[in-house]
Amino acid sequence: MKLAIVYTSKTGHTEELVHFIRELFLEKNIEVHLFRVEHFPLQDLSAFDAVVIGTYTWGDGEIPEEMHILYRSFESQDIKHVVTGVVGTGDSFYPQFCGAVDAFRDMLYVHSNLAVTLKIEIALQTKDHERCQRFVEILWKKLKNGVRHHLAKT
Repeated sequence: MKLAIVYTSKTGHTEELVHFIRELFLEKNIEVHLFRVEHFPLQDLSAFDAVVIGTYTWGDGEIPEEMHILYRSFESQDIKHVVTGVVGTGDSFYPQFCGAVDAFRDMLYVHSNLAVTLKIEIALQTKDHERCQRFVEILWKKLKNGVRHHLAKT
């Protein structure tokens, strides 16, 4: 199974989060590829069994500019079979806490096999580790079930 984690980070908080999640996936012996969004090969999106998106939220709950091309790629490619998850960091002081996570979630629900989302307040804390493990478990189960279902059909 092949998983991509595609992220952007302004302050380093989202980057720290996706690196932690990557380690949890590696413990499950999944082939994990970590990409900053500007280095992700958009044309290979459908080649992955799963994609996790990591994003911060910009302005009033908006997707960061550098993530728009990834968002549009999900909308325009045939990736219904790809299991997806979204993680993000944000500040609940703002009215749209992790609004970029919500925007990706809504779009991925329509265009992919969305498994799970996770919002972290500002930066990864020890208290968030269990939530990250649950995120990985949920995505992993959906991924395994999808592969099993696909094998049964062939």
